[in-house]
Amino acid sequence: MHTADRVTLARLPSGVPVETTVHRYGSGDGPTCYVQAAQHGREINGTECCRRLHERLTAGAAANDPLAADLDGTLIVVPVADPLTFDRVSYTTPEPLDSAAPNMNRCWPGDSEGTIHERMAARLWAEASDADAIVDLHTGSPEMQTHTVYLRGDDGSRRLAEAFGTDLLLAEAAGDDADTEWDERNFGGKLRVAATREGIPSITPELGSNKQLDSDAIQTGLDGLLGVFRQLGLLAGDPEPWDGVRAHNHLGRVRAADSGLFVPDADAELGAEAAAGETFGTVYDPATYEPLQTVTADRDGVVYSIAREATVTAGQTLVGIAERLDE
Repeated sequence: MHTADRVTLARLPSGVPVETTVHRYGSGDGPTCYVQAAQHGREINGTECCRRLHERLTAGAAANDPLAADLDGTLIVVPVADPLTFDRVSYTTPEPLDSAAPNMNRCWPGDSEGTIHERMAARLWAEASDADAIVDLHTGSPEMQTHTVYLRGDDGSRRLAEAFGTDLLLAEAAGDDADTEWDERNFGGKLRVAATREGIPSITPELGSNKQLDSDAIQTGLDGLLGVFRQLGLLAGDPEPWDGVRAHNHLGRVRAADSGLFVPDADAELGAEAAAGETFGTVYDPATYEPLQTVTADRDGVVYSIAREATVTAGQTLVGIAERLDE
């Protein structure tokens, strides 16, 4: 069974409604899973995952695909969670629309009487808050390895991340274990974090490159969703056994000591093991050619991001290194 409801998330100053579509699939007898994509409008691979999943769920029987007949429970899918940023191919809204909460993924569970983004989050929270699990599909940049983030210390979210199946899982700290960045960037307002704190296991997969459809990333997302559904019991069977790397998130950031041009070493590679002191490239003064910084790893770990846009400013992250976890 499939239904598609057009819902109003908020209204613009002119009175024009901000709308999106909420899809529902399944019988409702088993568990409920909430999936959304495009909280950030330039992150579109998750939206395409949802479309391909829809094709299998609604046309699968005619194509001898057992997925359509096997869904035991309720699946709620919102392929465009933030139409405001989607229309602008942007990460945040323009300041005139929401200067207080320009990033929708910092204001969950929302406020029905708050800013535009807070109202949008509150409306979608009404769909997500009764779910047994939440998957918030995001898209990293071409500079970042595909990975899945979960709230460190939450076993249900960790199992969900393992079922999704990306090679790299990043555990994001919270509470007393969190670093200063958690507070400064309001990570507590992320959908995944707000939901996990309400007892709903939740994950954030970061798929491939943004602003463009990446077939490998989309397939990874689709396979990951099916793994989550099997782990929950929405689909029969078990997810594939996970055998990847689990690491800290938002800790090892090698930053530019000065502004200039960053030239990565030819052998700098995403997913590689890094050793403290290992060299990743050089920042140059583009006018004088003077080397300003030899970029070196500050710790052992896994390389999960490398800046490829060469013009960098002081303080910008050049290389992200995630420390392995043994939990």
